[in-house]
Amino acid sequence: MKYNTSRNKLVIPEYGRNVQKMIEYAMTIEDKEKRNKHAKLIVSVMGQMNPQFRDSIDNRHKLWDHMIIISDFKFDVDSPFPYPSKDILYAKPDKLPYKNNDIPFRQYGINLNLIIEKAIEYEDGPEKDALVKTIANHLKKSYLNWNRDSVNDELITKHLDVLSKGKLKLSDETTLNTTGDILARNRKKKFTRKREGTSIGNYSKTRKDRR
Repeated sequence: MKYNTSRNKLVIPEYGRNVQKMIEYAMTIEDKEKRNKHAKLIVSVMGQMNPQFRDSIDNRHKLWDHMIIISDFKFDVDSPFPYPSKDILYAKPDKLPYKNNDIPFRQYGINLNLIIEKAIEYEDGPEKDALVKTIANHLKKSYLNWNRDSVNDELITKHLDVLSKGKLKLSDETTLNTTGDILARNRKKKFTRKREGTSIGNYSKTRKDRR
């Protein structure tokens, strides 16, 4: 008895081992005309296994490409389509330009940085002042969410200055939400979520009891 661990690795598992064996056998046929006939037969079998690939030209192209890929690009046949490129198939994708390294205070997240960039574009005036105050209050709230008991407004002002690169300033008369109010709201939200979760759990349990 042969175990799969001792056999060749399946290149495209959805076609199964029999299709791979057919391709391996067809590669050993010396007569090119017979080899081409076997290749067409194999593509037909692959199409029957994947009906969505057999109708249109683009999908038939995929079947031929998959056959060549399973053969490790060594199957010498007259394909009606250009051979797939091995270099393109195994090429690594370009690295995405993430901006995570540019976040000076990770507790605030990347989205707040984007909001600050937009706020900088606003013209000076009451609307911009209100937006800057909202951002500062959000900074304070986010800071306290990280299991901290207190934070002073001076520190939040410094963080806002760093995040905006000195382009956003709180006016002298601006007062932020107090730490006590923020913590009280946070506790109230946690209590509400817990109570709602308990209510849903009790409701589900009651429905089960009724059955």
